[in-house]
Amino acid sequence: MKYFVFLIAVLGMPPLALLLWLNLRWARYAIWGILGTLCLYEATSINFFSHAFYPGTARGMEVGLVHLLSAALLLALVLRKKVRSWLPDGGFRLYAVYFLLCLPSLTAAESCLISWFELWKMILLFGIALTVYTYLQATDDVKSVLIGFALFALVNFLVVTKMHYSGIYQPSGIFPHRNSMGMAMTLLGPIFFASFLANGVYGWARLLLAAAFVGSMVSAFWSYSRGVMVVIPFGFGLTAVACLLERKRTIGKIKRLAVVVLVGVLGLALLLPRIIERFSEAPESSADTRVELAYCATEMIRDEPWRGVGINNWSLKLDPAYPYQDNASKLVGRELDYRGIVETVYLLVCAECGLPALIAMLVLFGWYWVVCVKLLRRLRGTRWYFVPAGILGGLTANYMQSMLEWVLRQQINLTCLFFMFAILSFLNGNWQRLVEQDGVRHG
Repeated sequence: MKYFVFLIAVLGMPPLALLLWLNLRWARYAIWGILGTLCLYEATSINFFSHAFYPGTARGMEVGLVHLLSAALLLALVLRKKVRSWLPDGGFRLYAVYFLLCLPSLTAAESCLISWFELWKMILLFGIALTVYTYLQATDDVKSVLIGFALFALVNFLVVTKMHYSGIYQPSGIFPHRNSMGMAMTLLGPIFFASFLANGVYGWARLLLAAAFVGSMVSAFWSYSRGVMVVIPFGFGLTAVACLLERKRTIGKIKRLAVVVLVGVLGLALLLPRIIERFSEAPESSADTRVELAYCATEMIRDEPWRGVGINNWSLKLDPAYPYQDNASKLVGRELDYRGIVETVYLLVCAECGLPALIAMLVLFGWYWVVCVKLLRRLRGTRWYFVPAGILGGLTANYMQSMLEWVLRQQINLTCLFFMFAILSFLNGNWQRLVEQDGVRHG
Protein backbone atom coordinates (compact mmCIF):
# COMPACT_ATOMS: atom_id res chain seq x y z
CA MET A 1 0.00 0.00 0.00
CA LYS A 2 2.84 2.36 0.88
CA TYR A 3 4.45 1.77 -2.52
CA PHE A 4 1.16 2.53 -4.25
CA VAL A 5 0.83 5.84 -2.38
CA PHE A 6 4.45 6.61 -3.23
CA LEU A 7 3.74 5.94 -6.94
CA ILE A 8 0.80 8.37 -6.81
CA ALA A 9 3.13 10.97 -5.24
CA VAL A 10 5.71 10.46 -8.00
CA LEU A 11 3.03 10.86 -10.69
CA GLY A 12 1.91 14.06 -8.96
CA MET A 13 5.35 15.69 -9.27
CA PRO A 14 5.02 16.98 -12.89
CA PRO A 15 1.58 18.61 -12.30
CA LEU A 16 2.85 20.18 -9.10
CA ALA A 17 5.96 21.50 -10.85
CA LEU A 18 3.74 22.94 -13.61
CA LEU A 19 1.52 24.61 -11.01
CA LEU A 20 4.50 26.18 -9.27
CA TRP A 21 5.92 27.26 -12.61
CA LEU A 22 2.68 29.06 -13.44
CA ASN A 23 2.58 30.88 -10.10
CA LEU A 24 5.79 31.13 -8.10
CA ARG A 25 3.95 32.77 -5.20
CA TRP A 26 2.69 29.31 -4.29
CA ALA A 27 6.27 28.11 -3.85
CA ARG A 28 6.23 29.06 -0.17
CA TYR A 29 3.60 26.36 0.35
CA ALA A 30 6.00 23.87 -1.21
CA ILE A 31 8.69 24.97 1.26
CA TRP A 32 6.25 24.52 4.13
CA GLY A 33 5.28 21.16 2.64
CA ILE A 34 8.91 20.05 2.61
CA LEU A 35 9.32 20.93 6.28
CA GLY A 36 5.88 19.54 7.12
CA THR A 37 6.61 16.15 5.57
CA LEU A 38 9.97 16.18 7.36
CA CYS A 39 7.89 15.89 10.55
CA LEU A 40 6.61 12.59 9.17
CA TYR A 41 9.81 11.47 7.52
CA GLU A 42 9.61 7.77 8.37
CA ALA A 43 5.93 7.53 7.45
CA THR A 44 6.37 9.32 4.11
CA SER A 45 9.56 7.60 2.90
CA ILE A 46 10.22 4.50 0.84
CA ASN A 47 13.41 2.54 1.47
CA PHE A 48 14.60 0.75 -1.66
CA PHE A 49 17.11 -2.10 -1.16
CA SER A 50 16.29 -1.88 2.54
CA HIS A 51 18.75 -3.15 5.13
CA ALA A 52 16.56 -2.18 8.06
CA PHE A 53 18.70 -3.89 10.71
CA TYR A 54 22.06 -2.68 9.48
CA PRO A 55 23.68 -0.57 12.25
CA GLY A 56 24.95 2.17 9.96
CA THR A 57 24.17 5.80 9.18
CA ALA A 58 22.14 4.85 6.08
CA ARG A 59 20.11 1.65 5.82
CA GLY A 60 18.65 1.84 2.35
CA MET A 61 18.13 3.99 -0.70
CA GLU A 62 15.56 6.25 0.90
CA VAL A 63 13.28 8.52 -1.07
CA GLY A 64 10.69 10.53 0.82
CA LEU A 65 7.87 12.90 0.08
CA VAL A 66 10.22 15.63 1.30
CA HIS A 67 12.52 14.84 -1.65
CA LEU A 68 9.67 14.65 -4.17
CA LEU A 69 8.35 18.06 -3.12
CA SER A 70 11.85 19.48 -3.30
CA ALA A 71 12.36 18.01 -6.77
CA ALA A 72 9.04 19.43 -8.00
CA LEU A 73 9.91 22.89 -6.72
CA LEU A 74 13.41 22.70 -8.21
CA LEU A 75 11.95 21.63 -11.57
CA ALA A 76 9.59 24.63 -11.51
CA LEU A 77 12.53 26.94 -10.74
CA VAL A 78 14.53 25.40 -13.60
CA LEU A 79 11.61 25.96 -15.98
CA ARG A 80 11.49 29.58 -14.84
CA LYS A 81 15.24 29.80 -15.55
CA LYS A 82 16.01 30.68 -11.92
CA VAL A 83 18.80 28.10 -11.61
CA ARG A 84 21.83 29.99 -12.90
CA SER A 85 24.46 27.58 -11.61
CA TRP A 86 24.43 24.09 -10.11
CA LEU A 87 27.37 25.06 -7.88
CA PRO A 88 26.43 28.65 -7.09
CA ASP A 89 28.98 29.52 -4.40
CA GLY A 90 31.93 28.32 -2.35
CA GLY A 91 29.79 26.30 0.04
CA PHE A 92 28.22 24.22 -2.72
CA ARG A 93 31.60 23.74 -4.37
CA LEU A 94 33.20 22.63 -1.10
CA TYR A 95 30.38 20.13 -0.62
CA ALA A 96 31.04 18.78 -4.12
CA VAL A 97 34.73 18.37 -3.23
CA TYR A 98 33.77 16.58 -0.01
CA PHE A 99 31.48 14.24 -1.97
CA LEU A 100 34.18 13.46 -4.53
CA LEU A 101 36.74 12.77 -1.79
CA CYS A 102 34.36 10.20 -0.28
CA LEU A 103 34.30 8.20 -3.53
CA PRO A 104 37.80 6.64 -3.21
CA SER A 105 36.57 4.85 -0.08
CA LEU A 106 34.50 2.63 -2.40
CA THR A 107 37.70 0.82 -3.35
CA ALA A 108 38.06 -0.38 0.25
CA ALA A 109 34.36 -1.02 0.94
CA GLU A 110 33.15 -4.52 1.67
CA SER A 111 29.72 -3.60 0.28
CA CYS A 112 29.42 -0.92 -2.38
CA LEU A 113 25.63 -1.18 -2.08
CA ILE A 114 25.84 -0.19 1.60
CA SER A 115 28.14 2.68 0.60
CA TRP A 116 25.71 3.78 -2.10
CA PHE A 117 23.02 4.30 0.54
CA GLU A 118 25.08 7.09 2.12
CA LEU A 119 26.15 8.56 -1.22
CA TRP A 120 22.52 8.63 -2.34
CA LYS A 121 21.63 10.48 0.83
CA MET A 122 24.35 13.03 0.11
CA ILE A 123 23.00 13.57 -3.43
CA LEU A 124 19.48 14.17 -2.13
CA LEU A 125 20.80 16.65 0.44
CA PHE A 126 22.53 18.60 -2.31
CA GLY A 127 19.23 18.74 -4.21
CA ILE A 128 17.37 20.10 -1.18
CA ALA A 129 20.04 22.74 -0.52
CA LEU A 130 19.99 23.87 -4.16
CA THR A 131 16.19 24.05 -4.10
CA VAL A 132 16.12 26.24 -0.99
CA TYR A 133 18.94 28.45 -2.24
CA THR A 134 17.31 28.98 -5.65
CA TYR A 135 13.92 29.65 -4.05
CA LEU A 136 15.49 32.35 -1.89
CA GLN A 137 17.33 33.80 -4.88
CA ALA A 138 13.99 34.09 -6.69
CA THR A 139 11.93 35.46 -3.79
CA ASP A 140 14.13 36.78 -0.92
CA ASP A 141 11.57 34.97 1.24
CA VAL A 142 13.69 33.92 4.23
CA LYS A 143 10.71 34.66 6.46
CA SER A 144 8.63 31.80 5.03
CA VAL A 145 11.49 29.34 5.59
CA LEU A 146 11.76 30.45 9.21
CA ILE A 147 7.99 30.16 9.65
CA GLY A 148 8.20 26.62 8.28
CA PHE A 149 10.91 25.75 10.78
CA ALA A 150 8.89 27.33 13.60
CA LEU A 151 5.94 25.07 12.74
CA PHE A 152 8.35 22.12 12.51
CA ALA A 153 9.71 22.86 16.01
CA LEU A 154 6.22 23.31 17.46
CA VAL A 155 4.99 20.00 16.02
CA ASN A 156 8.02 18.33 17.57
CA PHE A 157 7.26 20.07 20.88
CA LEU A 158 3.70 18.75 20.90
CA VAL A 159 4.92 15.21 20.26
CA VAL A 160 7.63 15.55 22.91
CA THR A 161 5.07 16.87 25.41
CA LYS A 162 2.74 13.95 24.77
CA MET A 163 5.60 11.46 25.17
CA HIS A 164 6.89 13.20 28.30
CA TYR A 165 3.53 13.12 30.07
CA SER A 166 2.99 9.55 28.92
CA GLY A 167 5.91 8.60 31.15
CA ILE A 168 8.72 8.39 28.59
CA TYR A 169 11.86 9.52 30.40
CA GLN A 170 13.77 10.79 27.35
CA PRO A 171 11.28 11.57 24.56
CA SER A 172 12.55 11.70 20.99
CA GLY A 173 9.66 13.65 19.45
CA ILE A 174 9.45 13.28 15.67
CA PHE A 175 13.09 12.16 15.50
CA PRO A 176 14.47 8.61 15.57
CA HIS A 177 16.49 9.28 18.75
CA ARG A 178 16.41 11.70 21.65
CA ASN A 179 19.96 12.89 20.95
CA SER A 180 19.13 13.75 17.35
CA MET A 181 16.02 15.59 18.52
CA GLY A 182 18.05 17.59 21.04
CA MET A 183 20.69 18.39 18.42
CA ALA A 184 18.09 19.70 15.96
CA MET A 185 16.54 21.92 18.63
CA THR A 186 19.95 23.41 19.46
CA LEU A 187 20.35 24.20 15.75
CA LEU A 188 16.94 25.86 15.35
CA GLY A 189 16.43 27.28 18.84
CA PRO A 190 19.10 30.02 18.60
CA ILE A 191 17.47 31.38 15.42
CA PHE A 192 14.12 31.75 17.18
CA PHE A 193 15.98 33.19 20.17
CA ALA A 194 17.73 35.77 17.98
CA SER A 195 14.41 36.73 16.40
CA PHE A 196 12.94 37.30 19.87
CA LEU A 197 15.88 39.42 21.03
CA ALA A 198 16.19 41.50 17.88
CA ASN A 199 12.51 41.74 16.85
CA GLY A 200 13.56 40.11 13.59
CA VAL A 201 10.03 39.59 12.27
CA TYR A 202 6.74 41.32 13.01
CA GLY A 203 3.08 40.49 13.44
CA TRP A 204 1.84 36.97 14.00
CA ALA A 205 5.13 35.52 12.71
CA ARG A 206 6.92 37.16 15.64
CA LEU A 207 4.66 35.36 18.10
CA LEU A 208 5.04 32.09 16.20
CA LEU A 209 8.85 32.24 16.31
CA ALA A 210 8.76 33.20 20.01
CA ALA A 211 6.55 30.17 20.72
CA ALA A 212 8.93 28.02 18.68
CA PHE A 213 11.83 29.30 20.79
CA VAL A 214 10.10 28.17 23.98
CA GLY A 215 9.08 24.85 22.43
CA SER A 216 12.56 24.09 21.12
CA MET A 217 14.18 24.90 24.47
CA VAL A 218 11.76 22.74 26.45
CA SER A 219 12.15 19.90 23.95
CA ALA A 220 15.94 20.10 24.14
CA PHE A 221 15.97 19.93 27.94
CA TRP A 222 13.38 17.15 28.07
CA SER A 223 15.67 15.04 25.89
CA TYR A 224 18.01 14.91 28.92
CA SER A 225 20.83 14.39 26.44
CA ARG A 226 24.13 15.11 28.15
CA GLY A 227 25.60 16.38 24.89
CA VAL A 228 22.73 18.85 24.50
CA MET A 229 23.13 20.09 28.08
CA VAL A 230 26.82 20.76 27.49
CA VAL A 231 26.42 22.73 24.23
CA ILE A 232 23.27 24.76 24.98
CA PRO A 233 25.13 27.51 26.92
CA PHE A 234 27.64 27.91 24.07
CA GLY A 235 25.07 28.05 21.28
CA PHE A 236 22.58 30.37 22.92
CA GLY A 237 25.28 32.40 24.67
CA LEU A 238 27.08 33.08 21.38
CA THR A 239 23.81 34.13 19.74
CA ALA A 240 23.05 36.51 22.64
CA VAL A 241 26.50 38.10 22.34
CA ALA A 242 26.11 38.44 18.56
CA CYS A 243 22.72 40.15 18.97
CA LEU A 244 24.10 42.61 21.52
CA LEU A 245 27.11 43.40 19.32
CA GLU A 246 24.80 44.89 16.73
CA ARG A 247 24.41 47.90 19.07
CA LYS A 248 20.90 48.57 17.88
CA ARG A 249 17.96 48.82 20.31
CA THR A 250 20.39 47.48 22.92
CA ILE A 251 18.27 48.38 25.96
CA GLY A 252 15.29 46.48 24.58
CA LYS A 253 17.47 43.46 23.83
CA ILE A 254 18.89 43.49 27.35
CA LYS A 255 15.38 43.59 28.82
CA ARG A 256 14.22 40.68 26.69
CA LEU A 257 17.41 38.78 27.48
CA ALA A 258 16.81 39.35 31.19
CA VAL A 259 13.32 37.86 30.85
CA VAL A 260 14.73 34.82 29.03
CA VAL A 261 17.43 34.34 31.69
CA LEU A 262 14.92 34.66 34.53
CA VAL A 263 12.47 32.19 33.00
CA GLY A 264 15.35 29.91 32.04
CA VAL A 265 16.72 29.86 35.58
CA LEU A 266 13.29 29.02 36.98
CA GLY A 267 12.80 26.26 34.42
CA LEU A 268 16.30 24.93 35.03
CA ALA A 269 15.60 24.82 38.77
CA LEU A 270 12.61 22.55 38.10
CA LEU A 271 14.63 20.24 35.85
CA LEU A 272 17.88 20.39 37.81
CA PRO A 273 17.34 17.24 39.92
CA ARG A 274 16.86 15.10 36.81
CA ILE A 275 19.72 16.79 34.98
CA ILE A 276 22.07 16.13 37.90
CA GLU A 277 20.81 12.56 38.05
CA ARG A 278 21.45 12.19 34.31
CA PHE A 279 25.11 13.11 34.77
CA SER A 280 25.80 11.58 38.18
CA GLU A 281 24.11 8.23 37.53
CA ALA A 282 25.27 7.76 33.94
CA PRO A 283 26.83 4.29 33.71
CA GLU A 284 30.60 4.16 33.39
CA SER A 285 30.13 1.73 30.53
CA SER A 286 28.75 4.60 28.42
CA ALA A 287 32.01 6.55 28.64
CA ASP A 288 34.02 3.35 28.21
CA THR A 289 32.11 2.50 25.04
CA ARG A 290 32.87 5.91 23.53
CA VAL A 291 36.58 5.52 24.27
CA GLU A 292 36.76 1.94 23.01
CA LEU A 293 34.95 2.74 19.76
CA ALA A 294 37.34 5.65 19.32
CA TYR A 295 40.21 3.14 19.59
CA CYS A 296 38.54 1.08 16.84
CA ALA A 297 38.27 4.19 14.67
CA THR A 298 41.93 4.98 15.29
CA GLU A 299 42.92 1.51 14.12
CA MET A 300 40.92 1.94 10.92
CA ILE A 301 42.56 5.33 10.28
CA ARG A 302 46.04 3.88 10.84
CA ASP A 303 45.34 1.11 8.36
CA GLU A 304 43.60 3.23 5.68
CA PRO A 305 44.49 6.90 6.32
CA TRP A 306 43.84 8.16 2.78
CA ARG A 307 40.84 6.28 1.45
CA GLY A 308 39.20 4.96 4.64
CA VAL A 309 37.53 1.60 5.06
CA GLY A 310 34.45 2.46 3.00
CA ILE A 311 31.73 5.05 3.47
CA ASN A 312 28.90 3.62 5.61
CA ASN A 313 30.94 0.41 6.03
CA TRP A 314 31.93 1.06 9.65
CA SER A 315 29.78 -1.70 11.10
CA LEU A 316 30.90 -4.21 8.46
CA LYS A 317 34.55 -3.50 9.25
CA LEU A 318 34.00 -4.18 12.97
CA ASP A 319 33.43 -7.82 12.05
CA PRO A 320 36.01 -10.30 13.47
CA ALA A 321 37.10 -10.96 9.88
CA TYR A 322 38.89 -7.60 10.07
CA PRO A 323 41.66 -6.82 12.60
CA TYR A 324 40.43 -3.43 13.83
CA GLN A 325 38.44 -4.54 16.86
CA ASP A 326 41.10 -7.09 17.83
CA ASN A 327 43.83 -4.46 17.63
CA ALA A 328 41.75 -2.08 19.73
CA SER A 329 41.18 -4.88 22.27
CA LYS A 330 44.94 -5.15 22.77
CA LEU A 331 45.23 -1.41 23.37
CA VAL A 332 42.28 -1.35 25.78
CA GLY A 333 43.36 -4.49 27.60
CA ARG A 334 40.16 -6.48 27.26
CA GLU A 335 38.09 -8.19 24.59
CA LEU A 336 35.77 -5.88 22.63
CA ASP A 337 32.63 -6.92 20.79
CA TYR A 338 30.82 -3.92 19.31
CA ARG A 339 28.43 -3.29 16.44
CA GLY A 340 27.66 0.34 17.35
CA ILE A 341 28.94 3.46 15.62
CA VAL A 342 31.81 5.56 16.97
CA GLU A 343 30.29 8.47 18.90
CA THR A 344 32.06 11.24 16.99
CA VAL A 345 31.14 12.39 13.50
CA TYR A 346 34.70 13.49 12.80
CA LEU A 347 36.30 10.17 13.68
CA LEU A 348 33.57 8.34 11.77
CA VAL A 349 34.17 10.32 8.57
CA CYS A 350 37.93 9.93 8.90
CA ALA A 351 37.69 6.17 9.50
CA GLU A 352 35.21 5.54 6.68
CA CYS A 353 36.46 8.00 4.05
CA GLY A 354 40.02 8.96 5.03
CA LEU A 355 41.84 12.12 6.06
CA PRO A 356 41.23 14.08 2.80
CA ALA A 357 37.46 13.68 3.17
CA LEU A 358 37.60 14.68 6.85
CA ILE A 359 39.59 17.81 5.98
CA ALA A 360 37.10 18.67 3.24
CA MET A 361 34.19 18.29 5.67
CA LEU A 362 35.93 20.45 8.29
CA VAL A 363 36.64 23.12 5.67
CA LEU A 364 32.97 22.99 4.60
CA PHE A 365 31.77 23.38 8.19
CA GLY A 366 34.32 26.10 8.86
CA TRP A 367 33.43 27.99 5.67
CA TYR A 368 29.81 28.39 6.72
CA TRP A 369 30.80 29.33 10.27
CA VAL A 370 33.11 32.06 8.94
CA VAL A 371 30.35 33.23 6.57
CA CYS A 372 28.12 33.68 9.63
CA VAL A 373 30.74 35.86 11.31
CA LYS A 374 31.22 37.96 8.16
CA LEU A 375 27.47 38.43 7.76
CA LEU A 376 27.24 39.87 11.27
CA ARG A 377 29.33 42.80 10.04
CA ARG A 378 27.79 43.00 6.58
CA LEU A 379 24.14 42.87 7.70
CA ARG A 380 24.55 45.00 10.83
CA GLY A 381 21.57 47.31 11.24
CA THR A 382 19.35 45.45 8.76
CA ARG A 383 16.27 43.31 9.34
CA TRP A 384 18.35 40.30 8.28
CA TYR A 385 20.96 40.55 11.04
CA PHE A 386 19.25 38.17 13.45
CA VAL A 387 19.42 35.29 10.94
CA PRO A 388 23.23 34.82 10.88
CA ALA A 389 23.33 35.68 14.60
CA GLY A 390 21.02 32.75 15.30
CA ILE A 391 22.58 30.35 12.82
CA LEU A 392 26.03 31.11 14.27
CA GLY A 393 24.93 29.80 17.66
CA GLY A 394 23.13 26.84 16.15
CA LEU A 395 26.08 25.76 14.01
CA THR A 396 28.46 26.13 16.94
CA ALA A 397 26.26 23.92 19.13
CA ASN A 398 25.90 21.26 16.43
CA TYR A 399 29.59 21.22 15.57
CA MET A 400 30.46 20.85 19.24
CA GLN A 401 27.90 18.14 19.91
CA SER A 402 29.20 16.24 16.88
CA MET A 403 32.38 15.67 18.88
CA LEU A 404 30.21 13.66 21.29
CA GLU A 405 27.52 12.21 18.98
CA TRP A 406 27.28 10.83 15.46
CA VAL A 407 23.58 11.76 15.03
CA LEU A 408 24.32 14.68 12.71
CA ARG A 409 24.56 11.99 10.01
CA GLN A 410 20.85 11.16 10.46
CA GLN A 411 18.58 12.26 7.63
CA ILE A 412 16.35 14.77 9.45
CA ASN A 413 19.28 16.49 11.16
CA LEU A 414 21.24 16.76 7.94
CA THR A 415 18.21 18.18 6.11
CA CYS A 416 17.84 20.90 8.77
CA LEU A 417 21.57 21.64 8.56
CA PHE A 418 21.52 21.95 4.77
CA PHE A 419 18.58 24.33 4.98
CA MET A 420 20.81 26.53 7.16
CA PHE A 421 23.67 26.23 4.69
CA ALA A 422 21.36 27.30 1.84
CA ILE A 423 20.13 30.33 3.79
CA LEU A 424 23.71 31.39 4.53
CA SER A 425 24.73 30.94 0.89
CA PHE A 426 21.83 33.16 -0.17
CA LEU A 427 22.61 35.88 2.38
CA ASN A 428 26.32 35.78 1.60
CA GLY A 429 25.77 36.12 -2.13
CA ASN A 430 23.19 38.91 -1.88
CA TRP A 431 24.13 40.91 1.21
CA GLN A 432 24.94 44.13 -0.66
CA ARG A 433 21.57 44.17 -2.38
CA LEU A 434 19.78 43.35 0.88
CA VAL A 435 21.58 46.16 2.70
CA GLU A 436 20.64 48.61 -0.05
CA GLN A 437 17.01 47.52 0.19
CA ASP A 438 17.05 48.35 3.90
CA GLY A 439 18.77 51.67 3.27
CA VAL A 440 21.53 50.97 5.78
CA ARG A 441 24.88 52.70 5.48
CA HIS A 442 28.03 51.13 6.90
CA GLY A 443 31.20 52.79 7.93
